Amino acid sequence: MASNSTKSFLADAGYGEQELDANSALMELDKGLRSGKLGEQCEAVVRFPRLFQKYPFPILINSAFLKLADVFRVGNNFLRLCVLKVTQQSEKHLEKILNVDEFVKRIFSVIHSNDPVARAITLRMLGSLASIIPERKNAHHSIRQSLDSHDNVEVEAAVFAAANFSAQSKDFAIGICNKISEMIQGLATPVDLKLKLIPILQHMHHDAILASSARQLLQQLVTSYPSTKMVIVSLHTFTLLAASSLVDTPKQIQLLLQYLKNDPRKAVKRLAIQDLKLLASKTPHTWNRENIQALCECALQIPYDSLKLGMLSVLSTLSGTIAIKHYFSMAPGNVSSSPRSSDLVKLAQECCYHNNRGIAAHGVRVLTNITVSCQDKDLLALEQDAVFGLESLLVLCSQDDSPGAQATLKIALNCMVKLAKGRPHLSQSVVETLLTQLHGAQDAARILMCHCLAAIAMQLPVLGDGMLGDLTELYKVIGRSATDKQQELLVSLATVIFVASQKALSAEIKAVIKQQLESVSNGWTVYRIARQASRMGNHDMARELYQSLLTQVASEHFYFWLNSLKEFSHAEQCLTGLQEENYSSALSCIAESLKFYHKGIASLTAASTPLNPLSFQCEFVKLRIDLLQAFSQLICTCNSLKTSPPPAIATTIAMTLGNDLQRCGRISNQMKHSMEEFRSLASRYGDLYQASFDADSATLRNVELQQQSCLLISHAIEALILDPESASFQEYGSTAAAHADSEYERRMMSVYNHVLEEVESLNRKYTPVSYMASACSWLLAFILMLPFQLALSPSPRNPAEPIAVQNNQQLALKVEGVVQHGSKPGLFRKIQSVCLNVSSTLQSKSGQDYKIPIDNMTNEMEQRVEPHNDYFSTQFLLNFAILGTHNITVESSVKDANGIVWKTGPRTTIFVKSLEDPYSQQIRLQQQQAQQPLQQQQQRNAYTRF
Repeated sequence: MASNSTKSFLADAGYGEQELDANSALMELDKGLRSGKLGEQCEAVVRFPRLFQKYPFPILINSAFLKLADVFRVGNNFLRLCVLKVTQQSEKHLEKILNVDEFVKRIFSVIHSNDPVARAITLRMLGSLASIIPERKNAHHSIRQSLDSHDNVEVEAAVFAAANFSAQSKDFAIGICNKISEMIQGLATPVDLKLKLIPILQHMHHDAILASSARQLLQQLVTSYPSTKMVIVSLHTFTLLAASSLVDTPKQIQLLLQYLKNDPRKAVKRLAIQDLKLLASKTPHTWNRENIQALCECALQIPYDSLKLGMLSVLSTLSGTIAIKHYFSMAPGNVSSSPRSSDLVKLAQECCYHNNRGIAAHGVRVLTNITVSCQDKDLLALEQDAVFGLESLLVLCSQDDSPGAQATLKIALNCMVKLAKGRPHLSQSVVETLLTQLHGAQDAARILMCHCLAAIAMQLPVLGDGMLGDLTELYKVIGRSATDKQQELLVSLATVIFVASQKALSAEIKAVIKQQLESVSNGWTVYRIARQASRMGNHDMARELYQSLLTQVASEHFYFWLNSLKEFSHAEQCLTGLQEENYSSALSCIAESLKFYHKGIASLTAASTPLNPLSFQCEFVKLRIDLLQAFSQLICTCNSLKTSPPPAIATTIAMTLGNDLQRCGRISNQMKHSMEEFRSLASRYGDLYQASFDADSATLRNVELQQQSCLLISHAIEALILDPESASFQEYGSTAAAHADSEYERRMMSVYNHVLEEVESLNRKYTPVSYMASACSWLLAFILMLPFQLALSPSPRNPAEPIAVQNNQQLALKVEGVVQHGSKPGLFRKIQSVCLNVSSTLQSKSGQDYKIPIDNMTNEMEQRVEPHNDYFSTQFLLNFAILGTHNITVESSVKDANGIVWKTGPRTTIFVKSLEDPYSQQIRLQQQQAQQPLQQQQQRNAYTRF
């Protein structure tokens, strides 16, 4: 019966579909482990990683690993191999094993087996556990002993374990270094084993003495064993050791260059190039001029294209770092060389027109990086060489749709964007070249060229007008097939047109785009074009495209999502009619926009689902609505100065109250209310910013700019009208110093600077009250969650049921958590620590009120813990001296590597009932019983008097 239930459970796609709790899922797998059939046992073992992924808390993981250890101890070698694989797959959960001693004891018992395969699997198991048992001497001894075994399988397992323990334990690395040295230099050791032992030396970087001894040994190996395999393995281990120790990196670069120049074997040269590229990417600051010069000389002399390509890839990596400035800098006692006459430039110029596309691409990248990096030198000739090289590479690759040609084209286009950004006077010729080649290129190349044009137009909007004619003509003649490349090309071309038009699409361009889209049956293409139109501010075009898609979706959630985007686009389109100095039309435009925004937020709420709640989108739109309402209220307040001037006795009232602002009547209170409203909006934008840990930098920058605009308006009201002496504008983030990456951001920054200058000049020129009407005239011109899984212990069986605790004892609250990443963890920022805040409030009292110290009445604690392998744990001691029900709230936030705190949540609540301890209760009852006869006697005496 148990076997059948286990089989039915394991045959399922996973226990997640059955939504079993942790204990039930573990019990089901335990049934499989105790089954008499080997197949069911193995199937149960391999299911454990999914169990760990779903319930990643120590109490379950500890029990599960102990059960796996029992299987490892009593099972056959195949079961042991399955347990080994599970352990290696669950490496990040190993530190959650609570009974490490018991777990290792059960595993280690197999090391004394007579079966060498069982001992080999045990050694690999111990090596996989090196992170949690780095200093276990019995494991160290077993590994050293197994290295002398006569069984090859056991020796290879010992080598694997030795490598893992060397990386974790300094003592083991020091102890095993001499043993490995003896084995490598011993004549009885086979060559294949020596090749496997040498890579262990890369972990001998725990201190300088150990690294030096390992380096000396490797130096002896390189000279004593000149065979190709030994040299390759030794040099690569040499490089990894130098990259980890950081002390001998310059020596390693010289050694690799020496082998690259003098060793005739291609395999050794290829390995040297590979390691040089590794060091160029990890430690470019350790490269000096002589190193780069030696590499250039080798590249100029080498006759093989494959090796020249590798050397150029190293040079192109270095050219984008600080090493290129070291190369062209002035050496002490020497006059700095002209970039034009250097070997690096000669090599790049020679390779720009090479028949090998890869070599030409790297040559062009080196020239581009030199041109952009060396701004202080006269590089007119180099600029022309870079432009000509890019043009020739573009012509060559745009006619070929092979993967290699497309990869080369991406390099060339990235260089064009970088050149246009670093040398703006070259951007016109770059754009003209792209537009010329766009007509005759392959579709795959056209897509990449459109991306390049869009990037250049975003950086230099002045070039947009010159692109529109050619782009529109190309859009008319583009093919209408339903292939993926054609669909992607339609989107890319439309994006470039939107960027170039700068929010002002003509009727002719709209007609061309619509005509092309009518013949396209792919609704996804239309949606992507609509999204690009919204992103570029062409809301009218976007609204029409969203409208056309409403009837083409199969889900009502998708329908409401598209309908909300349509309404938002319509709302933003209404705001484009705002005109300066025309307040009545501004009020009508904002009112019309708010009408569509309210429709859109209703559709957006309907589009949300439990799995996709759209919390960020809803909150952002609500803030936009409240911001528009605040502007509308501000306009009405400004207009009320004309329609409802202050009364005649306003001056007398102001003199009586001693408040000069009262001369303006009730508008002063209205302005104060507007200022507070804008400050509240800024605070809400800040909360949204802090809750969006996984958002990209552009989205966060947009939220930050909205927050800055609200702060700017409140500052202007306070500085010009209410209290100019105490007014201050606190900048959130580095707004003034930040580099503007988009046209929208550049415009916002220019408006901010203009407003602050105006406020400062008006403050110097007038008194605050006298120019209230003039101030109101220009104020009108400014118009992704990281989830945690928390577990609290003790926890009640029922969430509404309180936990009982005596009032003379403290509650030890343990908080455990697991960080649940998305598909790309750490994409924009990484978690440095988790901030846990625990607070308690008294919900209801029970019993008498005692005199309790104030410190014992509340609990407010905060701790910061660093998650390891996405897991964190800490404890709080809470005091509940007051009898009654208390509400405990645990709130989590995240601190990233830059020290910024993100209020990501979640917020967890439990209830605690504080009970009177039995001893105090007994004393109180005895006192009450002793007081009862006294009270009765006092009552009798009172009766006798009457």
